This record gives sequence, C-alpha cells and structure tokens, in this order.
Amino acid sequence: MSGTSPHQELTAPLSRPAAADLELLLLIRHFEWAVLELFGQGKLNGTTHTCLGQEYIPVALRPLISDNDFIFSNHRGHGHYLARFADAHGLLAEVMGREGAICGGVGGSQHIRRGRYLSTGVQGESLPVAAGVALHLKRTEPGGLAVVFIGDGTWGEGVVYEALNMAALWGLPLAVVVEHNGIAQSTPAAAHMAGTVGSRAAAFGIAHHRIASLDLNEIRVELTPVLAQARTDQRPVIVEFATHRLGPHSKGDDTRSPQELERMQASDWYRRYADAFPGQFDPQDKVARALVERVVREVDARPLASWPPMLRMLAEEPAG
Repeated sequence: MSGTSPHQELTAPLSRPAAADLELLLLIRHFEWAVLELFGQGKLNGTTHTCLGQEYIPVALRPLISDNDFIFSNHRGHGHYLARFADAHGLLAEVMGREGAICGGVGGSQHIRRGRYLSTGVQGESLPVAAGVALHLKRTEPGGLAVVFIGDGTWGEGVVYEALNMAALWGLPLAVVVEHNGIAQSTPAAAHMAGTVGSRAAAFGIAHHRIASLDLNEIRVELTPVLAQARTDQRPVIVEFATHRLGPHSKGDDTRSPQELERMQASDWYRRYADAFPGQFDPQDKVARALVERVVREVDARPLASWPPMLRMLAEEPAG
C-alpha cells in the first residue's frame, strides 16, 4: 500500500444501499460540512478534523459492532460517534460548547466519552487503552470486542507496536480498524511509512484483512466472519481500509493539488451513490441537509454549557 493512492482502487460498481444506511451516511456528510461552515463563520473555537470521504467505514461496521462492544475513536471521529449514536444535537453541542453537550462542552471535537465509546486527540493513545479493555472483556465478558480506529499516520507511534505485541501474546479480542487515507496531516504515506500495514501485522502473527471497496453490503459480507472469529477465538485482527480524506487535515491545511483532490472527488461515495441511484439519493439527501440545518439552528440558539467558572471565563474571553 505504501506509495500508492488509495482512491485509485475505489471505483468498483456499488450495490444499492439500504435506506437507513444512506440516511446515516448523509447525516455524517452534512454534519461535517456544517462544522466547517460554522468555523468559517467564526462560531467555533479550537480545531476540528472532519472525516469527509471516510464516512462509509463506521457505517459499514455499525451492524457488526454490538452495544456491549467498546469503541475507541480518534481526532477524526465525528463519523464514528454518529454511527454509534446518531446524536447530531449532542455532538454539535459538544463542539460548540452549548447546553446539551455530551461531555458538558469540555471535550470539544476530539475528546468524548459516552458509555462504551471513547475518543482522544492524542495520536496512538487509544490502542493501548483498547488493549487493556480487551483484556478485561476476555476475562469478564467473553464474546465482547474492543474496536479501535487509527490512521496510517499512527503507525509512526511506538505505543502502537507495544499494544499489538501484548494483544498477540495474550490473545486479546481487539479489532484494529486502520483508515488508510494515504496522508498523515500533510505527509503522503510514501514519505512516512516503509512497508505495508499487512507486513507489520504479520510480524506479530496478527490476522490482516484489507478492504478496497466503498460498497457497504460487500464490506459487511467480507468482515462479518472476520469479526465473528475475533470474538470466538479471542484473537486480535487488523482490518485495513484503503480510503481517502477529501477535506484538509484540520480546516485550511491541505497541501494536495487540485488535480489530486478532483480524482478523489470522482471516487467519493457521495458522488457515486448520487450518480448510481438518483431516485433514492436525491430525496434522502434533501432530508439530511434539512435535518442538519435544523440541528445547527437549534444548537446555535442554546446558551453556553454550564462549565466550571474558570472554563466559562476562558470561553467568554475575547480573542486576541
């Protein structure tokens, strides 16, 4: 995979998505667009990292992950959260620091905890935590799975290899989902990753499955037995998605050429589902757009979350 462009493989014909799947895909897409627009309007503080182009991954995995499984997300985790909870109001309130926020508005875009869902903006931190939870599941809840999402850039963190070593040695029910979008912030994979994800998995004796498809139905058919075996055998597995990141790393820090971005847009699930199934896509797209617009209006009208006095003072202090 190193040195290649993931989006070049995402061109196979797509099967018709279920209405509920398309609804969730579109919710995430319009949510991400709304977040970027709110930043442009100066209504958000801090930073955020959208998952534009990668929304289909957590949506495809959604029926394969039970409510009793743990999910560990990362800095680019809005899609992971919405696929788990479909809670656009709570997530946007968290990002905006408004009442009704998931974590009282102190976690923001990256640091969220809700039940058995946890996200962090610290690169690679989730994997050792997920390994520890997988050990707990093995001892107390057989059949449970710890699912952790990382990107190709995270393979530069030493803690990844320590966690994989323990997972392999101890036989942990850990599923590592690699969203390999071919770029780490602004560095192409060919410039930061030697070898492949598969070869690194093999070094630990961990099963590796690579997915180069956008088709939700096809992905589920391929991964259902893979995750079922990880549960039954209580062994780690690495699932690598060849995907693409349509947006910048954060907001305006994209160094890729217009030609490269256009090639990715051409293979984007949003455009391809729209072209393949317009009769289904167009009305659902309008509904999702209207829903997110309503969420933005409602959350934007809320007062600030009831933070501790010091945090409230910092949030209300004028910039500069």
